[in-house]
Amino acid sequence: MAAFAFDALRLALQTGTMMMQAQQVVAMRTLGMMGGWNLRDGETARMVSEKMAAFTESSAAIHTALTQSKPPLAVATAALKPYAKRTRSNARSLSRRGPG
Repeated sequence: MAAFAFDALRLALQTGTMMMQAQQVVAMRTLGMMGGWNLRDGETARMVSEKMAAFTESSAAIHTALTQSKPPLAVATAALKPYAKRTRSNARSLSRRGPG
């Protein structure tokens, strides 16, 4: 039971972290579209393509976890991982670019 509670807490913290980083990314990209933040070339196209790639990876991870009869928390963790990876990477790279 303690392992389940720890895993549930870890998933909640990972989800919360990803959500905060996603808000940072949205803010920096919005500022960038208004000229207030330095963006890489093609940033707006990247916003769409990376979501499609994350969805595909997440779907595959869910399928794999389900076919391996993983518990629900493991399935949810696998589903979150591709999104969290991209969100963390975007937050890091955009914050380094700074205001424009």
